[in-house]
Amino acid sequence: MTAAAGAQLVAPVDTGPADADWAAAEALIRAVGPTSRVLLICHVNPDGDALGSMLGFGLGLRQFGVHRLQATFPGPPEVPEPFRGLPGLELLVPADVADPAPDLVICFDAASESRLGELAGRLSTAPAVLVLDHHASNPGFGTVNLVDPRAAATSVVAEQLLARLGVALDRAIAECLYVALTTDTGSFRFEATTPAVHQLAARLLSTGISPGDISRRVFDTRPFGAVRLFGEVLGRARLEPAAADGRGLVWTFATLDDLARHDQRPYVLEALIDSVRCTAEADVSCVLKQTAADEWAVSMRSKGAVNVSRVAVALGGGGHTFAAGFTGRGTAEHVIEAIRGELTGALITGHA
Repeated sequence: MTAAAGAQLVAPVDTGPADADWAAAEALIRAVGPTSRVLLICHVNPDGDALGSMLGFGLGLRQFGVHRLQATFPGPPEVPEPFRGLPGLELLVPADVADPAPDLVICFDAASESRLGELAGRLSTAPAVLVLDHHASNPGFGTVNLVDPRAAATSVVAEQLLARLGVALDRAIAECLYVALTTDTGSFRFEATTPAVHQLAARLLSTGISPGDISRRVFDTRPFGAVRLFGEVLGRARLEPAAADGRGLVWTFATLDDLARHDQRPYVLEALIDSVRCTAEADVSCVLKQTAADEWAVSMRSKGAVNVSRVAVALGGGGHTFAAGFTGRGTAEHVIEAIRGELTGALITGHA
């Protein structure tokens, strides 16, 4: 739905799962028998929270006694380089060989069915679907939905459910959940970083995992070709101070030709938004990453004046108030024009 021009949006009051939802989720897991088949699915182009939450929970299920277990995600079965050291990767199978009719599907960090790509059909072939997520735009597409927009990451929800099941944190589970937590909080820099987030991090670190090694592997290592690619893409960034009713927009784009020229895989572009969002003159930052001839994966961030989730939902996507995305079609300028048209209607009331 397109926002009316000039309309303003009051920041929503987010609520988490009710006690009945937690009880229903726990009952689904406890009902899994020795022959039951469980399929874990996270969203397309998985990031640290999607993979870390899924694999950490999968390892917890294995400790709980679930043995017929697969984990997967839509699209090419390629794990981004920063996450190739995660424990639990042996649970992964390509989407095209994932169980076609599991007894239970558990979805992680997917704000909508569309984020499951070709695996969305598993939702109708399974008797039960459990959704673990923290996106406010999630409509609740499961049989049971543990969606907590207040949670800093889906890993927070996953850890809470594991605790209710009596699963003890070991180093493997903790490393997966810690990667998920640190990636979605921007190494504990974002607004969702609460005392409870640091308390969870402390519990995970108490298992003996190394935060320094994890940080170097996940955040501080990239190929030289990616460094050159970032320089080129940042060099074409554009600042529009008048956009978003004067709050400002900064944006750039990366093409498939850019990736090919620097011999890089698409995952390296996921960190690019952090280099763009630091622009002082813009509340909203945006990176367009080409995925096909006329298709772009769009990442948006806000510093507080604009609800970019409202923009993303209006354009077919979703996410959080200050971090969201969608799939854009057409030229880069066409996609940016669509974003410009939604920004004023997404202003948060009361923001200076």
